[in-house]
Amino acid sequence: MADPRTEPAARRSFLIGGHEIPARPLEPALYIVSTPIGNLSDITVRALETLAAADVIACEDTRVTRVLLDRYGIRRKLAAYHEHNAASAGPRLLADLAEGKAVALVSDAGTPLVSDPGYRLVGEAVAAGIRVVPIPGASAVLAALTASTLPSDAFLFAGFLPVKEGQRRTRLEALKTMPATLVFYESPHRLPESLAAMRDALGGDREAAIARELTKTFEEFRRGSLSELAAHYAEAGSPKGEVVVCVAPPGEEEAATPEDLDRLLLSLAAELPASKAAGEAARMTGSPKQDLYRRLLELKDRGGDG
Repeated sequence: MADPRTEPAARRSFLIGGHEIPARPLEPALYIVSTPIGNLSDITVRALETLAAADVIACEDTRVTRVLLDRYGIRRKLAAYHEHNAASAGPRLLADLAEGKAVALVSDAGTPLVSDPGYRLVGEAVAAGIRVVPIPGASAVLAALTASTLPSDAFLFAGFLPVKEGQRRTRLEALKTMPATLVFYESPHRLPESLAAMRDALGGDREAAIARELTKTFEEFRRGSLSELAAHYAEAGSPKGEVVVCVAPPGEEEAATPEDLDRLLLSLAAELPASKAAGEAARMTGSPKQDLYRRLLELKDRGGDG
Protein backbone atom coordinates (compact mmCIF):
# COMPACT_ATOMS: atom_id res chain seq x y z
CA MET A 1 0.00 0.00 0.00
CA ALA A 2 1.33 3.41 -0.90
CA ASP A 3 2.37 5.80 1.85
CA PRO A 4 -0.60 8.22 2.20
CA ARG A 5 1.84 11.13 2.64
CA THR A 6 3.11 10.65 -0.94
CA GLU A 7 -0.32 10.46 -2.58
CA PRO A 8 -1.33 13.27 -4.95
CA ALA A 9 -2.76 16.28 -3.11
CA ALA A 10 -6.00 16.04 -5.13
CA ARG A 11 -6.82 12.72 -3.46
CA ARG A 12 -6.85 14.38 -0.06
CA SER A 13 -10.26 15.86 -0.51
CA PHE A 14 -13.90 15.52 0.51
CA LEU A 15 -17.25 16.01 -1.18
CA ILE A 16 -20.08 18.31 -0.15
CA GLY A 17 -23.11 18.51 -2.41
CA GLY A 18 -21.17 16.85 -5.20
CA HIS A 19 -18.38 19.46 -5.05
CA GLU A 20 -14.86 18.23 -4.38
CA ILE A 21 -13.02 20.31 -1.78
CA PRO A 22 -9.27 19.85 -1.32
CA ALA A 23 -8.10 19.32 2.23
CA ARG A 24 -5.29 21.48 3.54
CA PRO A 25 -2.24 19.64 4.95
CA LEU A 26 -2.30 18.74 8.63
CA GLU A 27 0.52 19.27 11.08
CA PRO A 28 1.73 16.10 12.81
CA ALA A 29 -0.56 15.51 15.80
CA LEU A 30 -3.25 13.27 17.24
CA TYR A 31 -6.63 14.69 16.19
CA ILE A 32 -9.70 13.71 18.28
CA VAL A 33 -12.50 13.94 15.73
CA SER A 34 -16.19 13.92 16.65
CA THR A 35 -18.48 12.17 14.17
CA PRO A 36 -22.30 11.98 13.84
CA ILE A 37 -24.30 9.97 16.38
CA GLY A 38 -26.82 8.90 13.76
CA ASN A 39 -27.58 11.48 11.10
CA LEU A 40 -24.55 11.62 8.79
CA SER A 41 -25.25 15.28 8.04
CA ASP A 42 -24.27 16.17 11.61
CA ILE A 43 -20.57 16.52 10.88
CA THR A 44 -18.53 19.70 10.75
CA VAL A 45 -16.55 20.92 7.75
CA ARG A 46 -13.45 20.97 9.95
CA ALA A 47 -13.98 17.30 10.84
CA LEU A 48 -14.31 16.37 7.16
CA GLU A 49 -11.17 18.27 6.26
CA THR A 50 -9.26 16.64 9.11
CA LEU A 51 -10.34 13.13 8.10
CA ALA A 52 -9.51 13.80 4.46
CA ALA A 53 -6.03 15.10 5.28
CA ALA A 54 -5.03 12.58 7.98
CA ASP A 55 -2.36 10.00 7.24
CA VAL A 56 -4.15 7.41 9.38
CA ILE A 57 -7.68 7.26 10.78
CA ALA A 58 -7.96 5.15 13.94
CA CYS A 59 -11.50 3.89 14.52
CA GLU A 60 -13.48 1.36 16.56
CA ASP A 61 -14.98 -0.48 13.59
CA THR A 62 -13.55 0.16 10.13
CA ARG A 63 -16.85 -0.85 8.52
CA VAL A 64 -18.80 1.79 10.44
CA THR A 65 -16.31 4.55 9.74
CA ARG A 66 -16.08 3.56 6.06
CA VAL A 67 -19.81 4.31 5.65
CA LEU A 68 -19.20 7.89 6.83
CA LEU A 69 -16.11 8.34 4.67
CA ASP A 70 -17.87 6.96 1.58
CA ARG A 71 -20.71 9.45 2.11
CA TYR A 72 -18.22 12.31 1.78
CA GLY A 73 -15.86 10.82 -0.79
CA ILE A 74 -12.92 10.42 1.60
CA ARG A 75 -10.32 7.74 0.87
CA ARG A 76 -7.87 7.34 3.73
CA LYS A 77 -6.07 4.53 5.49
CA LEU A 78 -8.09 3.06 8.40
CA ALA A 79 -6.64 1.34 11.47
CA ALA A 80 -8.82 -0.51 14.00
CA TYR A 81 -8.40 0.76 17.57
CA HIS A 82 -10.80 -0.44 20.27
CA GLU A 83 -10.82 -1.85 23.80
CA HIS A 84 -9.96 -5.37 22.63
CA ASN A 85 -6.83 -4.43 20.66
CA ALA A 86 -5.71 -1.20 22.36
CA ALA A 87 -2.63 -2.89 23.85
CA SER A 88 -1.28 -3.81 20.41
CA ALA A 89 -2.81 -1.09 18.21
CA GLY A 90 -1.90 1.79 20.51
CA PRO A 91 1.89 1.41 20.14
CA ARG A 92 1.55 1.27 16.34
CA LEU A 93 -0.38 4.54 16.32
CA LEU A 94 2.17 6.13 18.66
CA ALA A 95 4.91 4.99 16.27
CA ASP A 96 3.06 6.67 13.39
CA LEU A 97 2.85 9.85 15.43
CA ALA A 98 6.54 9.65 16.32
CA GLU A 99 7.31 9.44 12.60
CA GLY A 100 5.54 12.75 12.05
CA LYS A 101 2.22 11.49 10.75
CA ALA A 102 -1.15 13.07 11.40
CA VAL A 103 -3.44 10.53 13.09
CA ALA A 104 -7.20 11.11 13.44
CA LEU A 105 -9.03 9.20 16.18
CA VAL A 106 -12.78 8.59 15.81
CA SER A 107 -15.33 6.41 17.59
CA ASP A 108 -18.25 4.66 15.93
CA ALA A 109 -20.44 7.63 16.82
CA GLY A 110 -20.11 10.91 18.63
CA THR A 111 -17.16 12.31 20.55
CA PRO A 112 -14.23 9.94 21.12
CA LEU A 113 -13.01 9.12 24.66
CA VAL A 114 -16.60 9.13 26.00
CA SER A 115 -17.02 5.51 27.13
CA ASP A 116 -14.20 4.22 24.90
CA PRO A 117 -10.46 3.51 25.35
CA GLY A 118 -9.22 6.57 23.49
CA TYR A 119 -8.22 8.30 26.73
CA ARG A 120 -5.33 5.86 27.08
CA LEU A 121 -3.98 6.80 23.67
CA VAL A 122 -4.34 10.51 24.42
CA GLY A 123 -2.49 10.10 27.72
CA GLU A 124 0.33 8.16 26.08
CA ALA A 125 0.59 10.71 23.26
CA VAL A 126 0.84 13.64 25.67
CA ALA A 127 3.43 11.75 27.74
CA ALA A 128 5.47 11.30 24.56
CA GLY A 129 5.34 15.03 23.82
CA ILE A 130 2.87 14.67 20.94
CA ARG A 131 0.33 17.42 20.33
CA VAL A 132 -3.34 16.48 20.79
CA VAL A 133 -5.97 18.51 18.91
CA PRO A 134 -9.73 18.19 19.68
CA ILE A 135 -12.13 18.55 16.73
CA PRO A 136 -15.50 19.06 18.49
CA GLY A 137 -18.88 18.00 17.21
CA ALA A 138 -21.80 15.69 17.98
CA SER A 139 -22.28 14.24 21.46
CA ALA A 140 -25.19 12.05 22.58
CA VAL A 141 -24.71 13.31 26.15
CA LEU A 142 -25.28 16.95 25.23
CA ALA A 143 -27.99 16.22 22.66
CA ALA A 144 -30.02 14.31 25.26
CA LEU A 145 -29.42 16.86 28.00
CA THR A 146 -30.48 19.88 25.95
CA ALA A 147 -33.87 18.36 25.10
CA SER A 148 -34.48 16.61 28.43
CA THR A 149 -36.07 19.70 30.13
CA LEU A 150 -33.82 18.97 33.14
CA PRO A 151 -31.32 21.47 34.67
CA SER A 152 -28.20 21.81 32.52
CA ASP A 153 -26.17 24.30 34.58
CA ALA A 154 -24.45 21.34 36.28
CA PHE A 155 -24.49 17.77 35.03
CA LEU A 156 -22.52 14.56 35.55
CA PHE A 157 -21.96 12.00 32.81
CA ALA A 158 -21.89 8.66 34.63
CA GLY A 159 -21.39 6.38 31.61
CA PHE A 160 -22.81 2.86 31.73
CA LEU A 161 -23.96 1.43 35.06
CA PRO A 162 -22.39 -1.86 36.19
CA VAL A 163 -24.23 -4.95 34.99
CA LYS A 164 -24.18 -6.77 38.34
CA GLU A 165 -27.03 -5.78 40.62
CA GLY A 166 -24.96 -5.17 43.76
CA GLN A 167 -22.35 -3.05 41.96
CA ARG A 168 -25.08 -1.11 40.18
CA ARG A 169 -26.83 -0.34 43.48
CA THR A 170 -23.55 0.76 45.09
CA ARG A 171 -22.79 3.05 42.15
CA LEU A 172 -26.26 4.64 42.23
CA GLU A 173 -26.14 5.16 45.99
CA ALA A 174 -22.78 6.92 45.55
CA LEU A 175 -24.37 9.24 42.98
CA LYS A 176 -27.57 9.86 44.95
CA THR A 177 -26.59 13.21 46.44
CA MET A 178 -24.59 14.62 43.52
CA PRO A 179 -25.94 18.18 42.99
CA ALA A 180 -26.24 17.78 39.23
CA THR A 181 -28.37 16.21 36.53
CA LEU A 182 -27.13 12.65 35.99
CA VAL A 183 -26.64 11.36 32.44
CA PHE A 184 -26.22 7.65 31.73
CA TYR A 185 -25.73 5.51 28.67
CA GLU A 186 -27.69 2.26 28.80
CA SER A 187 -28.20 -0.80 26.65
CA PRO A 188 -31.84 -1.04 25.57
CA HIS A 189 -32.27 -4.59 26.91
CA ARG A 190 -31.12 -3.46 30.38
CA LEU A 191 -33.21 -0.27 30.47
CA PRO A 192 -36.24 -1.67 32.40
CA GLU A 193 -34.11 -3.09 35.24
CA SER A 194 -31.81 -0.05 35.31
CA LEU A 195 -34.75 2.33 35.65
CA ALA A 196 -36.13 0.21 38.49
CA ALA A 197 -32.74 0.36 40.20
CA MET A 198 -32.62 4.15 39.74
CA ARG A 199 -36.14 4.48 41.13
CA ASP A 200 -35.17 2.51 44.23
CA ALA A 201 -31.73 4.03 44.83
CA LEU A 202 -32.24 7.65 43.77
CA GLY A 203 -35.87 8.18 44.72
CA GLY A 204 -38.87 7.34 42.59
CA ASP A 205 -40.20 10.89 42.24
CA ARG A 206 -37.17 12.36 40.49
CA GLU A 207 -37.93 13.67 37.03
CA ALA A 208 -36.12 11.91 34.22
CA ALA A 209 -35.97 11.68 30.44
CA ILE A 210 -35.22 8.78 28.11
CA ALA A 211 -33.67 9.79 24.78
CA ARG A 212 -33.75 7.06 22.13
CA GLU A 213 -32.27 6.92 18.63
CA LEU A 214 -31.03 10.52 18.78
CA THR A 215 -30.83 12.28 15.38
CA LYS A 216 -32.20 9.19 13.60
CA THR A 217 -35.53 8.63 11.87
CA PHE A 218 -37.27 7.23 14.96
CA GLU A 219 -35.85 9.67 17.51
CA GLU A 220 -37.97 9.66 20.66
CA PHE A 221 -38.03 11.40 24.05
CA ARG A 222 -40.07 10.02 26.92
CA ARG A 223 -40.26 12.18 30.05
CA GLY A 224 -41.71 11.58 33.50
CA SER A 225 -40.75 10.54 37.02
CA LEU A 226 -38.44 7.57 37.53
CA SER A 227 -41.42 5.66 38.95
CA GLU A 228 -43.51 6.38 35.85
CA LEU A 229 -40.73 5.52 33.43
CA ALA A 230 -39.79 2.34 35.30
CA ALA A 231 -43.44 1.24 35.22
CA HIS A 232 -43.77 2.03 31.51
CA TYR A 233 -40.75 0.00 30.42
CA ALA A 234 -41.58 -2.82 32.82
CA GLU A 235 -44.83 -3.20 30.88
CA ALA A 236 -43.67 -2.24 27.38
CA GLY A 237 -40.35 -4.10 27.55
CA SER A 238 -37.00 -3.07 26.16
CA PRO A 239 -37.02 -0.42 23.44
CA LYS A 240 -34.95 -0.58 20.26
CA GLY A 241 -31.93 1.56 19.50
CA GLU A 242 -29.37 3.58 21.43
CA VAL A 243 -30.54 5.00 24.77
CA VAL A 244 -29.48 7.93 26.96
CA VAL A 245 -31.04 8.42 30.41
CA CYS A 246 -31.10 11.84 32.13
CA VAL A 247 -32.12 12.11 35.79
CA ALA A 248 -32.85 15.34 37.69
CA PRO A 249 -30.64 16.45 40.61
CA PRO A 250 -31.69 15.64 44.19
CA GLY A 251 -33.93 17.97 46.12
CA GLU A 252 -32.51 20.27 48.80
CA GLU A 253 -33.51 17.79 51.49
CA GLU A 254 -31.11 15.20 50.09
CA ALA A 255 -27.84 16.89 51.06
CA ALA A 256 -24.69 14.79 50.86
CA THR A 257 -23.34 13.22 54.06
CA PRO A 258 -19.80 11.97 54.85
CA GLU A 259 -21.13 8.44 54.38
CA ASP A 260 -22.32 9.35 50.89
CA LEU A 261 -18.85 10.65 50.05
CA ASP A 262 -17.25 7.46 51.37
CA ARG A 263 -19.55 5.36 49.18
CA LEU A 264 -18.64 7.48 46.15
CA LEU A 265 -14.91 7.08 46.81
CA LEU A 266 -15.15 3.32 47.22
CA SER A 267 -17.31 3.00 44.13
CA LEU A 268 -14.83 4.93 42.02
CA ALA A 269 -11.86 3.08 43.55
CA ALA A 270 -13.36 -0.20 42.40
CA GLU A 271 -12.86 0.98 38.80
CA LEU A 272 -9.89 3.40 38.99
CA PRO A 273 -6.50 3.74 40.72
CA ALA A 274 -6.71 5.60 44.04
CA SER A 275 -5.30 8.89 42.75
CA LYS A 276 -7.63 8.96 39.74
CA ALA A 277 -10.61 7.94 41.92
CA ALA A 278 -9.89 10.85 44.26
CA GLY A 279 -9.52 13.20 41.30
CA GLU A 280 -12.83 12.11 39.80
CA ALA A 281 -14.57 12.46 43.19
CA ALA A 282 -13.08 15.95 43.52
CA ARG A 283 -14.44 16.88 40.09
CA MET A 284 -17.87 15.55 40.97
CA THR A 285 -18.17 17.08 44.45
CA GLY A 286 -15.90 20.12 44.50
CA SER A 287 -14.01 18.75 47.53
CA PRO A 288 -10.18 19.01 47.61
CA LYS A 289 -8.53 16.06 45.87
CA GLN A 290 -5.84 15.76 48.57
CA ASP A 291 -8.44 15.38 51.32
CA LEU A 292 -10.37 12.81 49.31
CA TYR A 293 -7.19 10.84 48.53
CA ARG A 294 -6.28 10.68 52.23
CA ARG A 295 -9.82 9.61 53.11
CA LEU A 296 -9.75 6.88 50.46
CA LEU A 297 -6.48 5.49 51.82
CA GLU A 298 -8.04 5.46 55.32
CA LEU A 299 -11.06 3.57 53.99
CA LYS A 300 -8.83 1.03 52.24
CA ASP A 301 -6.74 0.54 55.39
CA ARG A 302 -9.96 -0.21 57.29
CA GLY A 303 -11.11 -2.64 54.66
CA GLY A 304 -13.62 -0.25 53.10
CA ASP A 305 -16.01 -0.27 56.06
CA GLY A 306 -15.64 3.47 56.75
